Amino acid sequence: MRQLQCDLLIVGAGPAGMSAAIEARAAGLNVAIADEGEAPGGQIYRNAAQSPLADASVLGDDYLAGRGLIERFAGCGATYLARSVVWQIAHENRQVTAMLTRRPHDATGGTLEVAARAVLIATGAQERPWPVRGWTLPGVMGVGAAQTLLKSSGLAPAQDAVLAGSGPLLWLFASQLLAAGRRVRAIIDTTPRHAWRAALPHALPALAGADYLLKGWRMLRAVKRSGIPVYRGASGLSIEGDTRAERVGLVDASGARQVIDTSLVLLHQGVIPSTQLPRSLGCEHEWDASSACWRPRTDARGRSSIPQVWIAGDGAGIGGAKAATLAGTLAALDIAREFGALDAALHDTRRAPAQRALTRHLAVRPLLDALYTPPRALRRPDDDVTVCRCEEVSAGEIRRIAALGCQGPNQMKAFSRCGMGPCQGRWCGTTVGELIAQVQRRSVADVGYYRIRAPIKPVTVDDIADSITLDDDFERGEFPS
Repeated sequence: MRQLQCDLLIVGAGPAGMSAAIEARAAGLNVAIADEGEAPGGQIYRNAAQSPLADASVLGDDYLAGRGLIERFAGCGATYLARSVVWQIAHENRQVTAMLTRRPHDATGGTLEVAARAVLIATGAQERPWPVRGWTLPGVMGVGAAQTLLKSSGLAPAQDAVLAGSGPLLWLFASQLLAAGRRVRAIIDTTPRHAWRAALPHALPALAGADYLLKGWRMLRAVKRSGIPVYRGASGLSIEGDTRAERVGLVDASGARQVIDTSLVLLHQGVIPSTQLPRSLGCEHEWDASSACWRPRTDARGRSSIPQVWIAGDGAGIGGAKAATLAGTLAALDIAREFGALDAALHDTRRAPAQRALTRHLAVRPLLDALYTPPRALRRPDDDVTVCRCEEVSAGEIRRIAALGCQGPNQMKAFSRCGMGPCQGRWCGTTVGELIAQVQRRSVADVGYYRIRAPIKPVTVDDIADSITLDDDFERGEFPS
């Protein structure tokens, strides 16, 4: 096992992580940044520096703008640990120690222990799980996963693909495909027709982020002009097929049942913060009813409830790439001041413009949350729908156990193995909490979430064994020892 020491460890090299590294290095801090990707950029700027597409402009101006951030990060002097899976972080005696495994296991790979004075978690967001009938069939995947394939390998979905769900990313990906010369068979929009009424009170404040609204209007206009069939106000979505996806059924706004033949269904119901890593550290979290998801409890500087732990970007609350960049800058400035690398006056001078810009970029979020947060009917599946994909536990089984008095997700895990698979609850945790709350007529905040234990990501026993330091006088005992 190799060891590394630094002032600041950043987990995730997306917009928040890169901007934090740039600012922390400018203040003179020794920075290491661990990232699972092959190159910096995160999901939003994946392969922005070296796109496999012949014309990367089809992905939009916002994507191309990431190249400047990546270039500044590359020149800032931070230690960049690519292909690194952080699977444990411990906090003790005002020091943070992280265990990570680098792939492949070559001269620079293997298990690495990083000791830091502080850690900034910038792990971003994940797609919101959307359990519907047939979502476990081959030929069904998330829009985010399909976009990753487009950015990383230049692979576009087949032209008989159907996009289903709601949220800005659904329309962004559709417009990106159109710009690349690729059509899809249909778009199924599950946004309730009455959602505009709930969003209307937030319209005037959202004008502060008029550039976001204009971009959204352009995406919707591009889809409309393309002639792709759009089923608005859809409900009752189900994916059918014997051994793989063959068709998708829905109830349209008029109440009529529609069936669309397809070999590929791309699902999306927005994104939610990735909370596994801060949860493993014991950071406090809260249920955000406006966006129906859990988020870590942080202050305006990104400080969590645990000393020496900051959280920035979409992992602290969904705000988009530009907001994440600014949040990373603000967190790094606060860390630098905490360590005495910046005096109060210089900190305040640098902080003020970033804070004003962040406020402007977040102005549109209440409108988007009101418009695109899926209603309870979409978040609480029918009894025959699989919720835990790893252990194949259905919504009906979860409801049955909840009716017996199961108090929360952790007890549900013991009774049903729900959440015990490789994803450690990433794809069932929010749904399980909502189902228990529904049956027992409690709030989701009261029901809670899984306790997350290391390893945070799947690693081999060899990786774990390599992380254990043995004293020179260690002697192996007889079994059982």
